Amino acid sequence: PSPTPAKKSKKGRLTLECEDGKWTTVTEGKGDPAKDRLVEVFRDGKLLVDDGFADIRKRSNCEKAPVTKVSTDCGLPGDVFNNIVMLTDSYKVTHHLQYPPGTTKVYSYFECRGGAYEEVCFFGLQYFLQRYMVGNTVTQAKIDEAESYFKIHFSHPVWGYDEQLFKRDAWMHILNKHGGKLPVEVKAVPEGTVAPYKNVLFTMENTDDECFWLTNYLETLLVQLWYPTTVCTQSREQ
Repeated sequence: PSPTPAKKSKKGRLTLECEDGKWTTVTEGKGDPAKDRLVEVFRDGKLLVDDGFADIRKRSNCEKAPVTKVSTDCGLPGDVFNNIVMLTDSYKVTHHLQYPPGTTKVYSYFECRGGAYEEVCFFGLQYFLQRYMVGNTVTQAKIDEAESYFKIHFSHPVWGYDEQLFKRDAWMHILNKHGGKLPVEVKAVPEGTVAPYKNVLFTMENTDDECFWLTNYLETLLVQLWYPTTVCTQSREQ
């Protein structure tokens, strides 16, 4: 845990509520689901919201726009460098060894902790979901490729490679039980929403108890969302 107050994490399940123009993140599961502005945008390999750019721009101007709900597991065309098993930091590959025994759920959230402006314009999540997470993203070939790479990457000249570092059986579980679709749920504010910093922007949670490790495995990929969000925030302020 960080001793820095600005990095203190919010506890429990979160809701993002807005009343009389004031945004509030309610913690510890004490929020009102009926007032929650977080919308389920992804679940178990399916994209559930696909907003057009016109509606996103309306929200960035603080205008109301409907959420475009869909249900599709057809992502964008892949490429040889798009291997979800490898799109993470090296140390996260071994995180499964560090969770307390009996862990079944990991719930994480993203927020803007501060910056040059007191408001943040949320943008870009929809692209990353479509590009990397929608559909049958886990395949036998990708698991084999990742294992081959990690055996070289984590190998030691004296002690060799520790087979328990890469959790191959966990990825095979996703392939065999879920058809290669990622068993996680993502809730987010509608893209283009302008909200004060230090509020939750999106949350992520595993939907399969055996895949508790997957939630934060995906953090490396989704943290790239800060780039388009920062660009939109600065453009709106200028």
